[in-house]
Amino acid sequence: MSKRNISTKKHTNFFSASVFSVAKTYNMKKIIIASFAFLIAFAPLRLMAQENMHPTPPQVGSTTLVNAVIHVGNGQVINGDIVFENGKIVYVGSPATLPAEYTKSIIDLKGKQVYPGLIATSTNLGLVEVGSVRATADFNELGDVNPSIRSLVAYNTDSKIINTLRCNGVLLAHIVPRGGTISGTSSVVQLDAWNWEDAAYKTDNGIHFNMPALVNRPNQGGGGGRRRQQGDQEDPVKQGLDRIEGIRKFFREAKGYLANINPSPINLKFEAVKGLFNKTQTLFVHCDLVKEMMIAMDFAKEFDFKVVIVGGSDSWIIADLLRENNIAVILAEPHSLPATDDDDVDQPYKTGAALQRAGVLFTICMDAGDGFWQQRNLPFEAGTMAAYGLTKEEALSTLTSNAAKILGIDDKTGTIEKGKDANIVVCDGDILDMKSSLVSAVYIQGREINLDNKQKQLFERYKYKYGIK
Repeated sequence: MSKRNISTKKHTNFFSASVFSVAKTYNMKKIIIASFAFLIAFAPLRLMAQENMHPTPPQVGSTTLVNAVIHVGNGQVINGDIVFENGKIVYVGSPATLPAEYTKSIIDLKGKQVYPGLIATSTNLGLVEVGSVRATADFNELGDVNPSIRSLVAYNTDSKIINTLRCNGVLLAHIVPRGGTISGTSSVVQLDAWNWEDAAYKTDNGIHFNMPALVNRPNQGGGGGRRRQQGDQEDPVKQGLDRIEGIRKFFREAKGYLANINPSPINLKFEAVKGLFNKTQTLFVHCDLVKEMMIAMDFAKEFDFKVVIVGGSDSWIIADLLRENNIAVILAEPHSLPATDDDDVDQPYKTGAALQRAGVLFTICMDAGDGFWQQRNLPFEAGTMAAYGLTKEEALSTLTSNAAKILGIDDKTGTIEKGKDANIVVCDGDILDMKSSLVSAVYIQGREINLDNKQKQLFERYKYKYGIK
């Protein structure tokens, strides 16, 4: 075959391929147009398939709850009435002294239990939606020292998990960043908002310090990990102590920087910790062992910081020392294994009672990596502690008044008292008992909240599918 014929054949093949490509592109355009038409036609159906929950407008006027068993949140129980107006509680007390102007809009609770809204501390709620999907996680920043990172601006008010918490009486959450040695700042949010600005209840209330583990585990990484050999690099305990000394140096430099009236140039990391030195912020130290908590107390003494221990598995051992140094504790979830082999198997259940007897201010949290969805079980964790040394009202206080004091919001919430926000939960049974707890109404700053959620909707969907009455 001549070169000319070969060249002609090549051109013919190229032309055929080009025609096929054009035809393929044309068909693809038709497919795309048809797809858009389908989506537009069925958009109403897709919208109907989504949740119908939305934030409630601010309360206007007053609401009176009568014939209630009121658990104030500070140990008191009152049989009486509650009135809240424009988001604030204006009356708590006996029906005999209820002002006449509040007898118009009455809801008779018929002896139901009324509680302050529960507070979830040290959680990544709203910062992650699906733990196994990295694209939904926004709580872990690159770098080791990030005090200027604000968890609040990443908070997702549209999280499907939030609505499941409200059904169990959890109305406020302390959202915390993770990662690095200093993770950033935490904030407190109320769980009924359009965006993070609306949700903000107390902004940037604390800096979070993840204490390096000061324990030498020779078999790193569990059973499959290798043992440290004689020629290995530095002891992990020494590495941890070096990192702690680095953070101590950071705070010393920040103190010197902030001593200047007009520092130049501006250091954003030092500016972010200003609240620690004027005590408008708290240093939350995440640690468990006694030696780690002792270092946290040293930080409190050296820099005159307000310090709160988060985790505190061994806090019962040094409870008296914590009280003497005015260190509060956010206990890791009681439903867990003991910290060491030598501890009693039920030690996590009893730790709360030990702190209570010693006079240590404490609350509990679900501080695990997947703690964002577990927060709905928070009241039942407190209920377990009520079976291991605490009274029911003391256990309730851990999630209400105690949590509010630790987070610095006790002037606004944590108890059902005149002048505080109307964050109120109405329950048919005991809110700390999984078997009898049935939340029938919830109010956040006086607004009655829709208690529907994705799980309830799926339950109703499949009841309908299988004809279950």
